[in-house]
Amino acid sequence: MQHRVRVNTSAGTVLGRQDAGVSVFWNIPYAAAPVGAGRFAAPAAPAPWSGVRDAGEPGPTAPAALRAGFGPLDMSALLGSRWVTGEDYLGVNVWTPSPHRDRLPVMVYVHGGGFLNGSGRAALYDGTGFARDGVVLVTLNYRLGATGWLDVPGAPANRGLLDVIAALGWVRDNISGFGGDPDKVTVFGQSAGAMIVAALLAAPQAEGLFRRAISQSGSGLCAFAPEQAERVTRAVAAQLGLAPCAGAFAEVPDDRLVSAVAGLGPVDVAGDGHYDTSLGSSPFKPVLDGAVLTQQPVDAVADGRGSAVDLLIGTNADEANLYVVPTGRAARITEAEVAAAAARRHPDPAALVAAHRAQRPDASPGELLAHLITDVFTEGSRKLADAHAARSAAGTYAYLFRWRPAAFGGSLGACHCAELPFVFDRTGLPGLRGPQALLGDGELPPDLASRMHRAWISFAATGDPGWHPYRTEYRAVQTIDEQWTLSQVRGGSGGA
Repeated sequence: MQHRVRVNTSAGTVLGRQDAGVSVFWNIPYAAAPVGAGRFAAPAAPAPWSGVRDAGEPGPTAPAALRAGFGPLDMSALLGSRWVTGEDYLGVNVWTPSPHRDRLPVMVYVHGGGFLNGSGRAALYDGTGFARDGVVLVTLNYRLGATGWLDVPGAPANRGLLDVIAALGWVRDNISGFGGDPDKVTVFGQSAGAMIVAALLAAPQAEGLFRRAISQSGSGLCAFAPEQAERVTRAVAAQLGLAPCAGAFAEVPDDRLVSAVAGLGPVDVAGDGHYDTSLGSSPFKPVLDGAVLTQQPVDAVADGRGSAVDLLIGTNADEANLYVVPTGRAARITEAEVAAAAARRHPDPAALVAAHRAQRPDASPGELLAHLITDVFTEGSRKLADAHAARSAAGTYAYLFRWRPAAFGGSLGACHCAELPFVFDRTGLPGLRGPQALLGDGELPPDLASRMHRAWISFAATGDPGWHPYRTEYRAVQTIDEQWTLSQVRGGSGGA
C-alpha cells in the first residue's frame, strides 16, 4: 500500500511515495532549468518554491536522440525508449529506506550513454534494491550532447560535468533529510558515467563532495585536448550552418541540436600528436579546459588529486562485443579496418595490432578489432588504478567482470553494460532475458547478482568490497563470474 511522505529541501518541500518500506522521490531540481542561452551556461541554483512540490512521478529527460546501432538487442532498459520532453530535467531521484533513518551510506549513480543518451529514470536504475539493503540511492540527469559537452567559444566547457558537480552539491546539502550521511557519499558510474567519475577525481570543484568512487568500464584517459574538441565544434557548427560561438548555438532549439548531432557521423579527432582513445561512437568527451580539467584524470590522480577517496575500478572482459556482435558487424570487419582503427589510437599501429594478434593468434579481424577496442577501457582503467594506488592513502580495489551469457549464441560475451543488472540486482527486469537480450536465455549464476550487489554496498559503507586491495607492489584483481577468483600480480601490470 502506498503512502505519501514529505521531506524539506533547501529549495522547498517535496512529496514522494512510500511503498513496501521504500520511499522514492522523483525529479527534485538540483539546478535551474537550462533554457535558451542558459543551456550553454554553468548550472544555476534552482528557484525556491512555496508549498509542496509533487515528487511522486518521474520527470523529463535531457534532450537526446534514440540511440541506435545495437541491431536486435533492446537497450531501452538502460538508455530509455525516448526523449521525455520538459525543461526542468536537471533533477535527482532518491530512494531511501526511510527519511527518518539517520546517516545511512549514500550512493549517487551517474548513467552512461556516450555523453549522448540515457537518463537517471531508466528502468534498470531503479534504486529499490539499494534502499531495501540500507542505502540511500540517488540517480540524476545531466546535460547531454551539444548542450552538455560541446566546447563552444564564449561558454563554459564541460557543462555536463558541472551539472554532476552541482548534483553532488545538492546531495551534500540535502541528503540528511532523506536519511543519508553526507560524509559517506559514493559516486559511481558506468561507461560515460565512469569517465565522469574519473573527471570528478581530477576536478578541484568536486573535492570533498564524495568519500568513495566506483568506475565501471570507464577510463582515466577520457578527456579531449582543446584542439580535438575544436574539431568537433566545427563539425557540429557546419552541420547546423552557423558560426561556432555561444550566441549562435543559443538560438538553435533543442530538437534541431539533437538532430544535428545524431546526423553528424564520426568526427576524426586524431592527428597533430593526438589520438582517438574513444570508440568512435560519440563525438563528445570531457575537455581539458584549464578550469575544471587541467590534466587527464590519470595524470591528476598521479599528482595527488583524489588521494582521500577510496576507489573501486574495473572493466568487462569483452567490452566491445556490444558494438560489433548484435549488428553482425563483427563478421564483416576487414584487416584494413583493424589497421585504420589502430592508426587512430597509437603512434605505432602495426606494433599495436601485432601485440593484440599475439594474444589472440586465431582471432578473426572482427574479434581482433573488438579486443583492441576493449583495451581502450582496460588500459585507461588500469592506469587510473595504478596512479591511485601509488599516491592515495585511501583504498584501491580492482575487478574484472567475466560472466558470459548465452546471448547471440554465446558470442556477446561479458560485453559493455553486462554487469549493470547484477550491480542493481535487477536481473529479472523484462527485456534483459532472451536469446538476443543482454543476459541471454540461459540460467543465471544463482548468487552472482546478490553477491555483486552486496560488494558494491559493502564498499560504499566501509570502503572494502570484500577482497584484497590493489597495490603497486601486489596488484589484486577480483574476477567476477561463477567462480569469483582473485588474481594477484606481483609488480608489472594489473588487470583492472
